Amino acid sequence: MQVAALLADSPVWHYWLAVPIALGAIFVVIAVVLGYFFKVTSTRYPSDEG
Repeated sequence: MQVAALLADSPVWHYWLAVPIALGAIFVVIAVVLGYFFKVTSTRYPSDEG
C-alpha cells in the first residue's frame, strides 16, 4: 500500500499525455474522412488520363 499512498500524494504529471492522444485522435478522424472522400470521388468521377 505504500506505492499507492506515494502516488496519491505526488503531483499529477500525466495530463500532458492527453495532448498527443487528442491530437492523434483528431488526425485519425480527419484522415479517415479525407480518405473516404477521395476514394468515393475517385470512383464517381474517374480521370480520363489513367
